Amino acid sequence: MQQALDYIALGIGSIAGLIIIYGVVLGTGELVRHEWRRFATDEEKAFAFEKVRYDIGFHLLLGLEFLIAADIMRTIVRPSLEELAILGGIVAIRTVISYFLGKEIDRGRRGSSK
Repeated sequence: MQQALDYIALGIGSIAGLIIIYGVVLGTGELVRHEWRRFATDEEKAFAFEKVRYDIGFHLLLGLEFLIAADIMRTIVRPSLEELAILGGIVAIRTVISYFLGKEIDRGRRGSSK
């Protein structure tokens, strides 16, 4: 049972990594595509960097949620006091990051809808 939960936690953590990598690749592709078009046509059209920031931020936030779930699964497997303290610290840090990243995404979404 313990080994199965370890594999589940590893799977959830791997999904988180894939989500984050996908978001970064997506955002980088959009940025490169825009820059390529700009250099090819020599026009200075305004580009919505906020959309790229939103896309990457959304995927980072989703990946962080999966990482928190993986940490919880790992703590279920080994519920020592030290593991609980580490989990508490990690969850607190990731929650703060998620909160401010979420605020930034909302601000960007409101700014782009005006």
